Amino acid sequence: MLCAGKKRRSSCPVTFALDRVGDKWSLLIVRDLMFRGKETYGEFLNSGDGIATNVLADRLKCLETEGIIERSRDPENKRRYLYRLTDKGLDLAPLLLEMIRWSAKYDADTGTPEEFLGMIENDMEGLIKKVREGMKI
Repeated sequence: MLCAGKKRRSSCPVTFALDRVGDKWSLLIVRDLMFRGKETYGEFLNSGDGIATNVLADRLKCLETEGIIERSRDPENKRRYLYRLTDKGLDLAPLLLEMIRWSAKYDADTGTPEEFLGMIENDMEGLIKKVREGMKI
């Protein structure tokens, strides 16, 4: 993953996207913010995917540098930061939803609820609107 200011490898749009959010951990952080309502370092660390603390800190920093997430002090605990997706981060919703659709098609043991898959299949635009409004699955 490249952080902002690093030299581009090519002008390919797929390379650009992968350099910004193409590693497993960055996409899982975006997933947790977008669909699971997680917003703190500790919540990401305990999401069950096994991310190491140094990797989490690096990915949060890079996602913030790229303008995909932003952080602010927690008003209830000034020692803690809260993370949220920016508009640039929310624009990743179609990508993640298509990944969920693809995985459900090819993974017999998918953990995605049928109702959510139906929403992806039948009303992708409405679902993206709900994601932007803060809907969690």
